[in-house]
Amino acid sequence: MSSDKQSPTQVSRRAFMGTAATAAGFTIVPRRVLGGTGYQAPSDTVNVAVVGYIHGMGTSNLLNVIKSDNVVALCDIDESAAAKEALKRRDTIAKVPKATMYKDYRVMLEKQKDIDAVLVATPDHWHALIAMASMQLGKHVYVQKPLTRTISEARALAEAARKYKVVTQMGNQGHSEEGLRLMQEWLEAGAIGQVREVHCWTNRPIWPQGMPRPTETMAAPDGLDWDFWLGPAPVRPFHKTYHPFGWRAWQDFGAGAMGDMGCHVLDASFTILKLGAPTSVVSSLGYNFLPPAPGQRGFGQRVEYNDSYPPSSLIHLSFPARGNMPPVTVHWYDGGLLPELPAELEPDRKLPESGTIFVGDKGKMWCETYSESPRLIPETAMQAFQRPPKSLPRVEGGRGGHEKNWLDAIRQKGKAVADFDYAGPFTEAVLLGNVAMRFPGERLMWDAASMKVTNKPEADQYVRHNYRGTWSLG
Repeated sequence: MSSDKQSPTQVSRRAFMGTAATAAGFTIVPRRVLGGTGYQAPSDTVNVAVVGYIHGMGTSNLLNVIKSDNVVALCDIDESAAAKEALKRRDTIAKVPKATMYKDYRVMLEKQKDIDAVLVATPDHWHALIAMASMQLGKHVYVQKPLTRTISEARALAEAARKYKVVTQMGNQGHSEEGLRLMQEWLEAGAIGQVREVHCWTNRPIWPQGMPRPTETMAAPDGLDWDFWLGPAPVRPFHKTYHPFGWRAWQDFGAGAMGDMGCHVLDASFTILKLGAPTSVVSSLGYNFLPPAPGQRGFGQRVEYNDSYPPSSLIHLSFPARGNMPPVTVHWYDGGLLPELPAELEPDRKLPESGTIFVGDKGKMWCETYSESPRLIPETAMQAFQRPPKSLPRVEGGRGGHEKNWLDAIRQKGKAVADFDYAGPFTEAVLLGNVAMRFPGERLMWDAASMKVTNKPEADQYVRHNYRGTWSLG
């Protein structure tokens, strides 16, 4: 939003977008500015707790929050020497000197009553538990992508957000990006006609995948409570391949390449094509091979894996017609697999490391990872295209304002752009690709209403969460 003053026409448009465009993932949050542009009254400050702030996106989230609001608590289970060195390098603690430190989010939620909102940036297997506990206490929540590790958890969080009437956001910051809105406006203006096919790809995984579980035993670093780090996941010995970085490769902890990047890369297709639940999914997987034995010709033995995600995958998600929009097949590629280069693409242009190609019956359009850099292809088509007026509401700061969009929505008692009403069903569809990886080469028929694979009952064990011991969503 470029101005805090809105004409009657703008207000009417926004009121309309609050109902008609929510299904497309866009909502508008008016911003009250007290005392002039750029001023925020202290009473409008949101007190935020960040859980999982040491490794990965947690630090970035924290730094974005403190630009406008107050971080009052920090929680992370890792107090190892490596964690302390990471904090020292990023100077994180110095930026929030008044924040109270915790190792256990349950203790934090019980003791510290001034927390208004909780930002969850832990490994995936913790997302649902921490978010649910926070919402049950009336805390607003921001959860890093993927929203959850399993489909049933995503369904539970979306239902809980409505029940407890809290403001929610998933950390797929591209959903606040200008490019996402441009592409929807272009599509609605008929730039490429009807879309029946979409190709999405990523350079992930950038960590090892497709290997057997480690057999060697390692001692957990001093300062890391390994049993608590496992939490609801099955018990296994500590190994450096799991923590602090490689956990995404393992099905007990993460959601692999598709879970990591699908909620970014697939966001454009889900939003502008108004995709809901897929009706079926098919997968094919890559494998690693050992080096050949001395004197052996050809490949060595294929590496078998059962609880690691594959080194590469190709997923095909089928979606039904929506209103006047035709059925769509979305193809997902990771681990070095790429779609065919469009014939219209100029010889000197290459595919970005992650992105999306929309294939319309009148042309093609692409964008990069976070829906940025959208273009019609070839470039001559882009130059000849008469762009329509901008009509969709924008997010202040684009994807750099994703956390603030959530915080502003809390202040205004509104809705953030990637709230759980959008993020929950979207995450379910992304994670269905991971379910399909358990049955490569088979078409799984999906009934979203009953949350079941109708033609493969044994697949349902991978749809629903199953926690260790007494851990429960409650």
